[in-house]
Amino acid sequence: MSAANSSDVRKAVAASEPSRSEALYRRALQVMPGGCSRNVILRKPHPLYAVSGRGCHVIDVEGRTWLDFANNMGSQIHGHAPAAVIAAVHRQLGDGTAFSMGTEAEIRYAEYMCQRMPNADRIRFCNSGTEAVMCAIKAARAFTGRPKIAKVEGAYHGLYDYAEVSQTAAPNTWGAVERPASVPVASGTPASALAEVVVVPFNDTARALAILEAHAADLAGIVIDLIPHRVGVIPAEEGFVNALGAWAARNGALLICDEVITFRTTYSGAQQCYAVRPDLTALGKMIGGGFPVGAIAGREEVMRVFDPLSSPVRLPHSGTFSANPITMVAGLATMEQFDQQAVDRLNVLSDRARSQLREAIATAKVAACITGAGSMFRIHMKEVPPQNYRSAYPTSVEAERLGKLLAYMEDKGILLINTGTGMLSTAMGSAEIDRLSDAMLGALRQL
Repeated sequence: MSAANSSDVRKAVAASEPSRSEALYRRALQVMPGGCSRNVILRKPHPLYAVSGRGCHVIDVEGRTWLDFANNMGSQIHGHAPAAVIAAVHRQLGDGTAFSMGTEAEIRYAEYMCQRMPNADRIRFCNSGTEAVMCAIKAARAFTGRPKIAKVEGAYHGLYDYAEVSQTAAPNTWGAVERPASVPVASGTPASALAEVVVVPFNDTARALAILEAHAADLAGIVIDLIPHRVGVIPAEEGFVNALGAWAARNGALLICDEVITFRTTYSGAQQCYAVRPDLTALGKMIGGGFPVGAIAGREEVMRVFDPLSSPVRLPHSGTFSANPITMVAGLATMEQFDQQAVDRLNVLSDRARSQLREAIATAKVAACITGAGSMFRIHMKEVPPQNYRSAYPTSVEAERLGKLLAYMEDKGILLINTGTGMLSTAMGSAEIDRLSDAMLGALRQL
């Protein structure tokens, strides 16, 4: 066989062999439904598989380096492998990872978070944002003795049956805007669960209050994300939030803020920007320093429902890995590094990102817009910025265009969340923002 023919054979064999990512996905499909444990990693034709991360970059199994604006759904506020967190975790690893005893690490972190959050008299830790929201809802029921909760249409609050209602509502299911339907996400969701969830439109004060009034006697609490991702990364209007808070106070219900994502936006969370004081706050993601975490914080009177020393105990709460010392030391190291100066710097950098992305849209002359606040942004394939879930809901054409844009960004080595959302980290600087906006301009021109 000639050298030329031998080379052709090697190329043909190489072309027929799967990439490392494809091979991994084939293995994954044999042991996990869909080949994964969380749907967010799925991409066509297969997921990306990470090997390591440093700062704002991730290296995958193919050896490719990515600029990471997804940051594990916003949980990596300092990017990957920050030195302070590595050092804190390394020290704790040598002393143990979990005990059937309390640790001083939990107390130190609880003290820090209560000091950092003016609206948190007390706090308890759990293992995820989903669990934090679930516990907050159960606490509202235990405190008020009422069964129902209200939530914003389209908002994501985790996997709890009641919290997830309407997060995937579509034009054929969402009902009239004056009275949005309680739409299930999971097949088999009990009708009784749907009946206990009252759905209100976002940033529509008059309609929301009218709906709440119809359920005043039964509502335990109102759950709100102040800059909801699924609704479009659109900040809640101050009048809307204040009206919900005032209504809750008048009618004996609780206001629950879901700050699992939005705590990154200011030093004390997005609630710092509003006059109303929530009764309970659900936390997660970045406060774990890269480890699984959740927390429920709030005013002392309400948090007393968790007190195991009371008689009777109104809301038993425990968890094998809740407040484990690894998460506690990682979280404290992370939050100490995310001080007021770091928050301000990241928000200024994010203002620059949103501004440059808007310039790219204007230069490309395409129907698109940018929403966001704090250290978050989202691109919509719409000419006019949406104001609520229904106006943010993409048409089939818009969804197709967004898919093409995200594919182009991936070709340029830039990771975004699959909704077109970006979450910045403190590991980024102006160079990363310039690269993002340059790539976005190229993507928009391709459209």
